[in-house]
Amino acid sequence: MTQSRQTNRQILLASRPTGAPAVANFQLEKSQVPVIQPGKVLLRTVYLSLDPYMRGRMNDAKSYAEPVALGGVMVGGAVCRVEKSEHADYEQGDWVVCYGGWQDYVIADGTDLLKLDKKPVHPSYALGVLGMPGLTAYMGLLDIGQPKAGETVVVAAATGAVGSLVGQIAKLKGCRVVGIAGGEEKCQYAVNTLGFDACIDHRANNLEEQLANACIDGIDVYFENVGGKVFDAVLPLLNSSARVPLCGLISQYNATELPDGPDRMPLLMAQLLIKRIKMQGFIVFDDYGHRYGEFSQAMTEWLNEGKIKYKEDRVDGLENAVGAFIGLLEGKNFGKLVVRVGPDDLE
Repeated sequence: MTQSRQTNRQILLASRPTGAPAVANFQLEKSQVPVIQPGKVLLRTVYLSLDPYMRGRMNDAKSYAEPVALGGVMVGGAVCRVEKSEHADYEQGDWVVCYGGWQDYVIADGTDLLKLDKKPVHPSYALGVLGMPGLTAYMGLLDIGQPKAGETVVVAAATGAVGSLVGQIAKLKGCRVVGIAGGEEKCQYAVNTLGFDACIDHRANNLEEQLANACIDGIDVYFENVGGKVFDAVLPLLNSSARVPLCGLISQYNATELPDGPDRMPLLMAQLLIKRIKMQGFIVFDDYGHRYGEFSQAMTEWLNEGKIKYKEDRVDGLENAVGAFIGLLEGKNFGKLVVRVGPDDLE
């Protein structure tokens, strides 16, 4: 079913997953498009962002944000158009970024809406390179990682929405950049298109050996968004005073228990102490939302100058969001994953 002016499609959380999410954990419902009241705007979703953090919101567990309620609309950032407005600051046709979730239409009061240009060339970029993933890469690397020219920066999920930008920014700062990605195609893209100095396939049997050979002078900054065996390979190579920005642990999102094997905590704590390593987690909009303007100006200039390459993995149709999200958690996407929910202009 395509988007219409009469029907609001919503993808709800039907049940909480145990381990990897399945299609049965979601439910598609249809209702009438809501009616706005004074002071409100009716937004129509054009692009929906799919991101790994959404898996954590499906759990009924304490975290930095409330979980999605059973029967509630799945959360997510979206680029929308104002369909109707009873708000003085917005008019029909405006492009905005909102946190509207997996649905065709949402009512907003104007709070936390980000206006885009009247005719944006790439509206979906506001969900990726100029949005949350871009801000994550920019602030995590530059504020926490603080890379210096000549240092070695390693980034996991190197061709993903965040990792691809981390590596390119590090190259702009004069660093040697080594990526870790899943598969030969992604590794070649990281080197040949993004300009990384090397990229290691995390599926390789000798990951530790290949990473050590690519980082003969050790690792000064490791941008962590994967965890698991990748971090195990990185840890022994971290130099004294290394910095580790931590924004995600996608390898663990579907885990139902701690991994088998020895307790690695003593080794980690010893390395942090002996090498005086700085490891810092961050929630990007909570910690750096007030610096969005600084990031936006820098990233826009880099894009316009051709210094940053950006790749989207676009899926058409809200009905395909569930399958795309499940694939995201399995590493099947190649670039920033967005769903084209509706057309720019609805007939």
